[in-house]
Amino acid sequence: MRVYLGLAAKDPGAGIPEAMLHTVRGAIDSAFPVPPEVIRSREWHRPGVSVFAWTNEPDDSRRPPLLETGHDRVTGVNGYLAAPDDVNRLAAMPTLDTEAVGGCFSAFRAAEDELSAATAIHRVCPVYYAETPDAHVIGSRALLVHLAGGGDRVEWDVLALQSMIRQGYFLSDETPYRGVSALPPSSSVTVRGGRRTVTTTPLPAAVPAPTSRRGKKELVGELASALLATVEPLRAAGEPVNLALTGGRDSRLIAATLHAAGIPLRATTNGLDTHPDVIIAGRVARALRVEHTVIPPARTGNAGNTRNTGNAGNAGNAGNAGKKDAIVVEHPLARAYETLRACEGMTSAYESIVGYLPYSAKPTMSGQSGEILRAGGLLLLQTDLTEKALRRRVDVTFLRDPALFTEEANAHARELAGPWLERAPLEALDHMYISYKVGRWHAGARAGSLRRGDQIWPFLDNRVVRAALGLDQTWRLSEEVIYELLGVLAPSLRDIPVEGKPWRFSVGRRYYPWQRRPQVLTAPKTGGGGWNWRTSPGEELTGLMRDHVLGRLDLLAPIVRPDEVRKLFAEPVLRKPNQAWHLYTVATMLGGDYPGKEPQGLPKVHIPIPS
Repeated sequence: MRVYLGLAAKDPGAGIPEAMLHTVRGAIDSAFPVPPEVIRSREWHRPGVSVFAWTNEPDDSRRPPLLETGHDRVTGVNGYLAAPDDVNRLAAMPTLDTEAVGGCFSAFRAAEDELSAATAIHRVCPVYYAETPDAHVIGSRALLVHLAGGGDRVEWDVLALQSMIRQGYFLSDETPYRGVSALPPSSSVTVRGGRRTVTTTPLPAAVPAPTSRRGKKELVGELASALLATVEPLRAAGEPVNLALTGGRDSRLIAATLHAAGIPLRATTNGLDTHPDVIIAGRVARALRVEHTVIPPARTGNAGNTRNTGNAGNAGNAGNAGKKDAIVVEHPLARAYETLRACEGMTSAYESIVGYLPYSAKPTMSGQSGEILRAGGLLLLQTDLTEKALRRRVDVTFLRDPALFTEEANAHARELAGPWLERAPLEALDHMYISYKVGRWHAGARAGSLRRGDQIWPFLDNRVVRAALGLDQTWRLSEEVIYELLGVLAPSLRDIPVEGKPWRFSVGRRYYPWQRRPQVLTAPKTGGGGWNWRTSPGEELTGLMRDHVLGRLDLLAPIVRPDEVRKLFAEPVLRKPNQAWHLYTVATMLGGDYPGKEPQGLPKVHIPIPS
């Protein structure tokens, strides 16, 4: 994980106050969620511009240096580049622009008279900016940007937090911190001569779906080429890529991409031998002739053993489960604190954030964010694609549960929704997914995993996302694009069943006797199959969350109606646990529990398992 912060004096002749530089150096322990002893740093200073960089990576052997310095400027890359030498390309640009550069990254650059930063098309490697009376501040961690101007004092943007309570992430460029904004996708922020400008390139408009087989082949081929380019950095890894493989569409496409690129891989699947994920992943592994390891779930009385199945499929059983009527989880305040520390208040404590482990350069991948190639999660949720229904989806996304919120909070949400409601709804939902679900929620949530290592994310590659957004939303939503990509990259995988629901384009399609219909394999329904303690919290956890939120109602009152919050917690067990977790997270921020010292001595919580 890398952290960057740049300062540019509003009066270049006066320079940056020494006290501000001292504040930044002291704030990193609060803003970088790793042990201080693993952090290494670099600094670059000129009279009116300063750049700080920190990382917990042990070395830069396979990536650009933490700060790439030239005779007159310095450049830093947060994330990774598909071609590591492109850092020199970014350094040499007259104006910082990420459009033609591959990878999943943001860029920071400074010269004698300039400070700038730029996001890729999805801004999943975020850039935040603010200003103080003396300087402009640009950085990769919002809390650090905020603390650079105010020391230990945090001022919350309370009205902006209405979106966190509704959805668990931000549907805007706002942050929890007053005066700190997130840079939009495909944008750059530049400070020259003490003045700041922000420039944004609109997301690509989709072209109509091709009507000819040749037209489809050409567009799919371009997307396949972009995917192949994303995995080029893995050639220098020196060991096979470990791929989390399931029975679904997205991880299968990653396996196909690695296979077509000739990059060694091994596959790992979590689950029981009888689950479709394990069965199908085994078939995918055998088709590609790669090693496949199955990790059965831990059970009471049987910790579960990792088994290597090679190319021979699955054998054995995970063992019999002992009787167990409850699980023990951490106190919700401990969970909320760690989530806030890693994700800076951009993500709700409802989410399960990957905990800290020492940084590892081992190459690992998954199919995460493959929805981008299928028109995004907001459209995938829709069954009714009429214009009226799609516009309602846009409206509800911004104005969920209006009765819970104050009129001021609802008015703010309507203001944020306005520009999106004016656009064609298919494109609006597609671009909202990139701008907010990927660019805000995923950008925040992935901070936990980045502490452990910076994975290669083919579906988040700058050029892949750009190519995908240029394809007709209805065509991508049909899943035919992914199916045809498999035909280009690994044809043997197209006829292996998918887990769960069938390929969308195959539903209702007529197949001739000589044509093979795509197959599907579903898991048998079992008694406790979908149980999740976060959504079935039990009375003990409900009570802890109720006391915490209701004890801070006066702080929440500017954005939610106290009586409606009390109704939410009125029953012994929560009826809307997701929203309760969102409220708990915001209450923890406003109540001063974060940032600060980690809470100590909190008891564990017992959650009953439904019989």
